[in-house]
Amino acid sequence: MTTCNLTLSEGAEHSVRTSPVLIPACCTMRAKASDMPSKDCVKVAVRVRPFNKRERDAGSRCIVSMVTSSITIQDPRESQSRRTFSFDYAYWSHSSFAQDSGGLYVPEEPGGRYADQNSVFQDLGEGILENALQGYNATLLAYGQTGSGKSYSMVGYGPNKGLVPKLCDRLFQAIRENQDTRQCQVFFSMLEIYNEQVVDLLSRGSRTPGGLRVREEQQRGFYVEALRTVPCDGATQVEQLMEQGTRTRTTAATNMNANSSRSHMLIILQLKQIFSKESITKQSNINLVDLAGSERQRSSGSEADRLKEGAAINLSLTTLGNVISSLADVAVGKKVVHIPYRDSVLTKLLQSALGGNSRTLMIATLSPADICYEESLSTLRYAERAKRIQNRAVVNESPTERLVKELKAENARLLQRLSRLGHEGRRANDETKELRQLLTHNELQIRAIQTLWEQHLQEALKDWEQQYANITQERRMMQMHPYVLNINEDAQLSGVVKLFIEEGDWHIGLCDSSPRSISIKGLGIQERHAVFRNEQRRVTLTPLAGSKVIVNGNTVFHPTELQHLDRLILGSNCTYLFIGYPSERGGDDWSRYDYDYFQSELAAAEGIHLGDSSAGSSHTDPSLLAVFYDYVKLMPMVAEANQMSQELDKGVQFKLEIKNLALSDSKGHDLQKELVVRVTSLGSKQVWMWSKAKFVNRKFLMEDAYQQHHVENSGDNRIEGLSTAASSRDKDPFWDPMEPVLLGTAHLWLQSLAFRIPLEEQLEVLGSEGTEEAILQAQLLPCTSTGFPMGEDDILIDPSELLGRRLDFQLLLEQCCGLRWIREVRNRGVQIGFRLFNCLQPLYSPAVWHNVNPLLDHRVHFASLLTSQRLLDYLQSSAVVLELWGLQEGCTDLTSSLEGVRMTTEGIFIIEEAGLTDPALVDSPELGFSSRALQRDLEQLQSVNASLRKENQSLREQLNAARTGGEGVHGRSLRPSCDAEFARSLKVFYHSMTSVRGQLQRLRRRRPSEESDLLGLRLFVDEQNRLLRDFSEQLEQSVSTLKQDVAAIVRRKRERSGIWS
Repeated sequence: MTTCNLTLSEGAEHSVRTSPVLIPACCTMRAKASDMPSKDCVKVAVRVRPFNKRERDAGSRCIVSMVTSSITIQDPRESQSRRTFSFDYAYWSHSSFAQDSGGLYVPEEPGGRYADQNSVFQDLGEGILENALQGYNATLLAYGQTGSGKSYSMVGYGPNKGLVPKLCDRLFQAIRENQDTRQCQVFFSMLEIYNEQVVDLLSRGSRTPGGLRVREEQQRGFYVEALRTVPCDGATQVEQLMEQGTRTRTTAATNMNANSSRSHMLIILQLKQIFSKESITKQSNINLVDLAGSERQRSSGSEADRLKEGAAINLSLTTLGNVISSLADVAVGKKVVHIPYRDSVLTKLLQSALGGNSRTLMIATLSPADICYEESLSTLRYAERAKRIQNRAVVNESPTERLVKELKAENARLLQRLSRLGHEGRRANDETKELRQLLTHNELQIRAIQTLWEQHLQEALKDWEQQYANITQERRMMQMHPYVLNINEDAQLSGVVKLFIEEGDWHIGLCDSSPRSISIKGLGIQERHAVFRNEQRRVTLTPLAGSKVIVNGNTVFHPTELQHLDRLILGSNCTYLFIGYPSERGGDDWSRYDYDYFQSELAAAEGIHLGDSSAGSSHTDPSLLAVFYDYVKLMPMVAEANQMSQELDKGVQFKLEIKNLALSDSKGHDLQKELVVRVTSLGSKQVWMWSKAKFVNRKFLMEDAYQQHHVENSGDNRIEGLSTAASSRDKDPFWDPMEPVLLGTAHLWLQSLAFRIPLEEQLEVLGSEGTEEAILQAQLLPCTSTGFPMGEDDILIDPSELLGRRLDFQLLLEQCCGLRWIREVRNRGVQIGFRLFNCLQPLYSPAVWHNVNPLLDHRVHFASLLTSQRLLDYLQSSAVVLELWGLQEGCTDLTSSLEGVRMTTEGIFIIEEAGLTDPALVDSPELGFSSRALQRDLEQLQSVNASLRKENQSLREQLNAARTGGEGVHGRSLRPSCDAEFARSLKVFYHSMTSVRGQLQRLRRRRPSEESDLLGLRLFVDEQNRLLRDFSEQLEQSVSTLKQDVAAIVRRKRERSGIWS
């Protein structure tokens, strides 16, 4: 039976086992991946890796547990929230392992729970190999976030070989063991899909602009046109081809500024088995797919970017998820009208692997660290859907071998006819001549088909010999000279490129014409970027004018002598590790200098680090760990975005900032932080603030614009889909419409309102990095229902006296002084935003423009009609957060949304009232009108009642005076006078404590300048000590004054009591 053969060249990694029949005894208790009926479900395995260095240093906590084939993940923010998933295979590789003398990672104890590389291969690789030898197509998908261990499981490291090399070794071992019964032919292809473009990683020529085309034929299905397929006769040759493809991938990623973690690599091994005795041929494809990183953005989802990822950087992965979901729905009996195979290049090429003619396995890898919770949970959900997909695999028969059989059968018939003609006395010479010609033609065609494999193999061997000579030369150079090797975010691409530094001066940069030059490409690389000088076995690096060179995290401008294992960053993000002369190398472990090490070193140079792991760091808040993780990850992306902006002449600068969420929290908690990217137009000084998710999306769109710019400038402007016309501003990823910018916040604490004490404050408005943006003068004024300020006699000693009573107060925003935002650019404006207690939407002051010290004079009246304990607790523990918003030319003012806000006819905002707790009742127009009328009547009655109480109290006092004479006068005045004195003392104390609190906040947020030298740091420490002394003295004075006042009041009360007695 003939079925469609997929000639993809999917680049992932393959791993093969030898004998298709013999299964090791240790595997007999497990369900083999090859034990599948004609209707096969996708088999899913999940593997949990150990903590990496960054996670260990950050004191990360393990949130994943495993029992047999079930995995449970716990939400680090809520210990009771757990999710459990079950899979066909589950591998615990997080702990309980040791390294033997040969460098292999093995279980600490025989039979331990640690799953090593052999365990994974025995379950997964054995099944793939057996399926392929039986003539079935077999596919292995590796899925997970970047750095989760996909590459280690697929390729491995050092002696710990992964699925791919083991699969290749065992495949060719099986071929050798069965060479007497069958003839086997193996073809190898390798490709990459990045941004919906297919790149042949084994191509000898230059890269095809726009990538290779994906075609479709009825018999073959989807295939890549002009993809190179190389015959192989041994695992060593396959390993060499993979190394060649990896080198091509590394170079292309650097030249095109592509992020390898966002690309899919696909490898295909085409296995053809010719059984001479049975006269049959089995042909199968082993597809090994390393999918792009499955990162999720830490975003609330409330922000929508006007530019979606139309560049399709994530289209393949998103479409693959849609295909898997649709197929999973089909498997459970749901009616699915359309499965979107054609929506992306990846899903076209994987059509047979997903719901088609293939036996498919997926290995999902994840990190157990708490800072990777969102990504790990997403991976588990993805894998759970995949295991429901059903395929229908059949044994494949090669059309070429069928043709040979047909030709041989035809030749046999021709020979019989010739024999009969001979017996009949050659009565048909013309017919005989025609038959002999046809017989000769068929024999030549058969010979050509059978010798085609040998010809292809000889050509591949010539290429392999040339590559082997190059490798031998490279290894000889490594033993003679120092060199630098590349470090990539993808560990499999690190160490691929080696640049040798022979004796003398060597220019490094874009130049490649000079005989003494080292050519590199990448963002920010100049024509002549720097000079390596190798003299007397000492290597120095000298940056040239205008170039950016970083050594060990620090920017250098002068000649610097390099030491073995120094870290170099050239341009925006071309990272290299310097390897000294062989005599300097010793037995150092180079593997720890990975991409994360470079970026963490850069972050530490900027003052962003968590320090070494310790007992203290093990309790570090997860949000801080997540911010550090994101900061290190985004740093190189920001550098690349700045370089692209410069080269494309966009005039836009990007800067990472850590936003302290305590600045927007009414409780003032100090731990929560998140990253934002400040975007500044260098010409107009316009500013945008982008979230991490928005910046990451825009960064990939910028890469598209950058690549298109370079293709167009290369002179080939006829490429389909590219236009030399400047892109419209609306589609420009570097630009956004003007919008207000949150400059900073200030906290106005509400505690004084619980005592009905007025508060007048000068507040520092602090930006996200602790910088002072302005001074805001604000007041909290307890008042009557009509807006008149209350006096000292209305001050309360016990806040609980407010319970069940009405509370009115006004928030007065008087003036903003020293606005840095407007001092920098005059044609700007500001607004103040705030929300209080139950207010769902913020309220804003009117906009003021072009004034560094604007007068705001904005007054808002709030009222609680029936003060509850909840409101009282809020007043005593919270602050109103005053947000300073910056306005720019072209953006609209912020307006207060009054939807859901309750107000009186006098414009008083009601923050709490009795009754009407049912939303349906509140939303009813008729009941709302009636409730407002009743509310007004209630307020009038309360006002009349208060007047009657005062009048009644006055009459009672007059009556007592008439009865007791003069003594009654003293008795009447004693308590009120004491209460008034105490209230005045309390008011003074709260005013002084407000000042003390402001001083404490300034101390907590003061930081030395990033440009400070040693002298500057000493001055900062001296100033900090002075402020601490002032704070201590101010605090002691406030407490001492209160004690003295209270003691005086008590003394006077006792004296008066003694006289009257």
